[in-house]
Amino acid sequence: MAKNPPFILVDGSSYLFRAFHALPPLTNSKGEPTGATVGVINMLRKLIADYRPTHIAVVFDAPGKTFRDDLYPAYKAHRPPMPDELRTQIEPTLDIIRAMGLPLLIVDGVEADDVIGTLARQATEQGVETLVSTGDKDMAQLVNAHVTLINTMTDTLMDEAGVNEKFGVRPDQIIDFLALTGDSVDNIPGVPKCGPKTAAKWLGEFDTLDTLMARADEVKGKIGDSLRASLDMLPLSRTLTTIKTDVPLEQGPADLQPHDGDPAALRRHYERIESRRLLASLDDEAAAPAEDPP
Repeated sequence: MAKNPPFILVDGSSYLFRAFHALPPLTNSKGEPTGATVGVINMLRKLIADYRPTHIAVVFDAPGKTFRDDLYPAYKAHRPPMPDELRTQIEPTLDIIRAMGLPLLIVDGVEADDVIGTLARQATEQGVETLVSTGDKDMAQLVNAHVTLINTMTDTLMDEAGVNEKFGVRPDQIIDFLALTGDSVDNIPGVPKCGPKTAAKWLGEFDTLDTLMARADEVKGKIGDSLRASLDMLPLSRTLTTIKTDVPLEQGPADLQPHDGDPAALRRHYERIESRRLLASLDDEAAAPAEDPP
């Protein structure tokens, strides 16, 4: 990463979901679940402490359907409903993020990925180094010379070389890679029995999905039959896995600056979730001398 603080884009929905499933189920004295909220806030605090960004946005999915549901009604249809124990933690988490003074973006009709993709593209066009904080493999398609992924839960970075090492393809091939493998969690059809190794092999040989489809007769065996039987659905799968980079937004990268926040509101929120560690951090910050901005 560059020496200057990067522009940070946080996939809030991804982290809330992962924190809920990965961390112990915490509750306050009223029995209200708090573990996912605490996990996300601790992650954000660490990210800010490590990088001290001058520009940042935390992005969450909006409730309701997106354009992908309109394109393919079966999209994510296999997912069970969000547990109430997670749903009730969304608003408290958003309230704390606002009180921290962090720009929060929720855009109807698209997913958080699409908002992040749009801002990452804008930042790239401006030559701004960007760090996308996510655990979502689909985001690998956004990686370029200016965009790096960070999985804050494992504290690992993924640049262009890292994408190739993990998936066996270039970042600009990730969309085609995901279209071929499909996604059972999101109910995106791919080529049956085409796993990551086969998808990477095909893209290594044919370079693009379009070329592979045009030359599908060259792929032999049962997997070739499976590919040819999937040709009609592959363009849809590619569309579903493509992160939009042209979402109309009211704010661009230069507008997304954190402000001082509301310590009194933060204290009220931390008291409600009964996090002694977060309350202690407020006291420590109040007692610490002010630092010069990065």
